[in-house]
Amino acid sequence: MTEIIPAIMPKQFNDIKEALADVEGLVRAVQIDVMDGEFVPSKSWPFIHGDAIQELPQNTDIFYEIDLMVEHPEVLAGDFIEAGAQRIILHIESLQEPQGQIAAIKEKGAREVVVALNTDTPNETLEDVLEYADGVQFMGIARIGYQGQQFDERVIDKITSFKEMHPDVTISVDGGVSIRTAPLLIEAGASRLAVGSALWQSENIKEALATLQSLYYGTH
Repeated sequence: MTEIIPAIMPKQFNDIKEALADVEGLVRAVQIDVMDGEFVPSKSWPFIHGDAIQELPQNTDIFYEIDLMVEHPEVLAGDFIEAGAQRIILHIESLQEPQGQIAAIKEKGAREVVVALNTDTPNETLEDVLEYADGVQFMGIARIGYQGQQFDERVIDKITSFKEMHPDVTISVDGGVSIRTAPLLIEAGASRLAVGSALWQSENIKEALATLQSLYYGTH
């Protein structure tokens, strides 16, 4: 089963509230992208203005996943878990001791920890952490930390190859997901698709979301 997850790249905390208002009741989960300007050049809330991490809105049934595109994500993860995050996404390229860092974040209360992989990073890099992680997120763009980037076709082969070797591992994709690419990613084996610009830059967010969700049903 493939799930469409709106990806929010907030400049300020209120951006999260506004995005939730557009999709509340239509999705089970949202992804919040967090960039520190070090692991990737771009910054998002809370790093743009140095804000404290506030409690995520709890007057909703939304499941929060936090994509930590930051250096030393294990340091920041605890604050987001306390704020209400249930799933933490770590980028393998930012981890010095992946097994220990994943374990530390789970000890802080994360329900799930997912490991993300850039298109240039070999799939084999994941082998030593799969037994500790709760899934894998493939990045569908070469330049992470920005929405609206061109889809990197290489991710299709990466997902297909990984799925053949690890059929039981949950696969997510973030970056470049659109009405055109979503069916390709689903066919390759993705079960979660994080959608950013294809949703937020559409003329009608609810219609765009419904169309993306229907693509799942149309491919199974």
